[in-house]
Amino acid sequence: MNRFPVPLTGTDNTLMWAEEAGIEESARAQLRNVAELPWTHGVRVMPDVHYGKGATVGSVIALNQAVAPAAVGVDIGCGMTAVRTNLRPDQLPDDLGVLRRGIERGVPVGFGAHKGEPRAVGLHDDLGRRYATILDRFEGLKAHELVRGKWAPAASKASTQVGTLGGGNHFIELCAGDDDRVWVTLHSGSRGTGNQLAQVHMERAQGLAHNQGLVDRDLSVFLSGTPQMDAYLHDLWWAQDYALLNRDVILRSVTDELRHRIDGIAFDEPIRCHHNYVAVETYDDTELVVTRKGAIRAGKGNLGVIPGSMGTGSYIVRGLGNPASYESASHGAGRRMSRNAARRQFTADDLAAQTAGIECRKDAGVVDEIPAAYKDIDSVIDDQRDLVDVVARLQTLLCVKG
Repeated sequence: MNRFPVPLTGTDNTLMWAEEAGIEESARAQLRNVAELPWTHGVRVMPDVHYGKGATVGSVIALNQAVAPAAVGVDIGCGMTAVRTNLRPDQLPDDLGVLRRGIERGVPVGFGAHKGEPRAVGLHDDLGRRYATILDRFEGLKAHELVRGKWAPAASKASTQVGTLGGGNHFIELCAGDDDRVWVTLHSGSRGTGNQLAQVHMERAQGLAHNQGLVDRDLSVFLSGTPQMDAYLHDLWWAQDYALLNRDVILRSVTDELRHRIDGIAFDEPIRCHHNYVAVETYDDTELVVTRKGAIRAGKGNLGVIPGSMGTGSYIVRGLGNPASYESASHGAGRRMSRNAARRQFTADDLAAQTAGIECRKDAGVVDEIPAAYKDIDSVIDDQRDLVDVVARLQTLLCVKG
């Protein structure tokens, strides 16, 4: 019998797929603050929950006639893509370092960007058409009107950051599945442009009169039927599309490199899922604005990707459509310590030990991504067996980090 969900003490609208005692106090305080907003219909807390800016990572918030930009996060549209190949793991080259270096040449990481149009965009007509459309729509973003003088950096980044990975917990991996197939997985979002859009609209929301008495102004909302909410959603839909294009260009860059290196490789249709996004959905016979920040949609039959940490692999899952969770599941393992705490506690030698046998960076620059800084992905999956079925368990062979 499932232990979850359990209520968050002191609330009547919040259910959790996590033990309250295992959630840090700062995150519990955030959840209670969200639950008390006058527009909140309900809050659902995933097993990978942890503290985040404004709103908790690993939370699903259903608001009535309102949207809170912080409940989406600053990396609008961040998400995962996974694709299964026809290769068995024993058919990969012995030297995975060659593959990693090839992938890194085609996909800028960290603060890197392309010098012009991404190569994959020029090689593939379908990507080229989507790229042109996204850049055309960029000119109509409402944030132009809000921050005219500050907008130039975003304009230059929008075209050159498509097909780039970024840093932090973003990654590209080759994995061995328990289905005896090699998988490609990747995690990225809307990059610097999406971040700036979020910051612009969060600042605008905080200045509105109805948000002045909130216990946490990071939870400021836009109200339905107002030009401010219309402007935010207009820009958010663009950023979600931009993030999806970014991942598709990254994926095509990776699959092009693999085709170049490995004869006969073929790929199934990709599995794609946002985990920082907004959708309008109906629960309890009420149309609600649902924000998932560090959570995926797990509607009945929906395929999704729930990654672990650097080196521990991922799960491919199929949603069960549980309405109790607003048809949601976790977006990953979730951090159990902050980046600064991980840097204080661990060294590059620790990282090398914890990623032994995996082709990846093992230097001090990515120590904050060490597996021990994250929750155990297998336990996280076990805690949401009423939300998803497992399709495949993937074990990391190669990992690219920014």
